[in-house]
Amino acid sequence: MATYRWDPFTTLSRFDRDFDDLVRRTWAAPRARVVRSARPRVAGFVPPVELVRDGSDVVVRAELPGVDIEKDVTVEVERGRLVLRGERRNEREDNTAGVLVREVRYGSFRREFALPEGVTADAIEASYDAGVLEVRVHGVVQEVEGAQRIPVTSGAAPAVEAPATDESSPEPASEPASEDGENA
Repeated sequence: MATYRWDPFTTLSRFDRDFDDLVRRTWAAPRARVVRSARPRVAGFVPPVELVRDGSDVVVRAELPGVDIEKDVTVEVERGRLVLRGERRNEREDNTAGVLVREVRYGSFRREFALPEGVTADAIEASYDAGVLEVRVHGVVQEVEGAQRIPVTSGAAPAVEAPATDESSPEPASEPASEDGENA
């Protein structure tokens, strides 16, 4: 029986790739008509994004290399969501018989991000430089006041005060007599 060294990071990396492929195949852009073929369906272009906090602003950065930003990309606010929509076009004519592997994805994409209530398009600005689309949403991060400590009680329930007696009420019973017959 041969032994080998198991590397959990290789397994996790493979799992991550397989999960990404599953998501891309499942939620790929719908086609005008479905064509059945022996080849597995490949998802279109899905630009990677990162969301970062910059003071009270939130910045969304999307990697869009090789995209004509003026012609093929739209940034808009729709039903309380920030929507990045566009297409990466393959405008080159090539002989597919000479292509052995194509890892560059082409096609339409749509990414949506929920906005806090009340955010309008006036609070959003977008810029594009070196293949990265940067969308800044101004003033959406609200500073939370410092933490307030809440006291925690344990044990029995808090004591309840007896109601005050008024003078018209009967006198409380006298204390019982001791064994020798006298009151204590």
